[in-house]
Amino acid sequence: MQGIVKIEGVAAPIAIANLDTDQIMPKQFLRGIDKSGLDKGVFYDLRYEPNGDLKPDFYGNQPKYAGASIVVASPNYGCGSSREHAVWGMMQYGIKAVIATSFGEIFYSNAINNLLLPAIVSDEVAAKLMAYAQSGAKAMTIDIEAKTITTDEGVYPFTLQARHQQMFLDGTDLIGSTLKDRALIEAFIERRREEAPWAVDLPAKRKLAK
Repeated sequence: MQGIVKIEGVAAPIAIANLDTDQIMPKQFLRGIDKSGLDKGVFYDLRYEPNGDLKPDFYGNQPKYAGASIVVASPNYGCGSSREHAVWGMMQYGIKAVIATSFGEIFYSNAINNLLLPAIVSDEVAAKLMAYAQSGAKAMTIDIEAKTITTDEGVYPFTLQARHQQMFLDGTDLIGSTLKDRALIEAFIERRREEAPWAVDLPAKRKLAK
């Protein structure tokens, strides 16, 4: 994956606290055997009436927010079940970053691993950015290297752990991030073989002992 330094785009509001992964990606869209087509299901019940008509109050159905790539959300975004499809669907829908005061823990990890930026801000900053997004389709720039969010009203900080920040800058997932230390890992394994030879291939030895 290509490294990500900045995310620029229109910011859209989803002012729903505790928006869980079933609301982000309803269960009926989890039947596929691959990741394709999940954009059709993301936010489905927020986008459509039971009869299939579009809900005019959802940002994605408003022309002014067309192409929005940044979502300003309410607290505890992505709580609920562990479905990674919620992240995949959001990314297929064009979302590159979500700004909120807090996230569901598993959703946060899934987002990081897929390079969907979960930017954590303070209550004060969240209120300002939500009002900014609700006032109309306006541009926003997220600088991952500087860990700042810039609008035409100001510059605001967000929180991102150093390791996760580096994953975005390098364009790597958790496996790729770990493999950067492959030489150190292999050196540790060799030392372990010398220090505790009895522990080498222990599961296989136990199996033979039976």
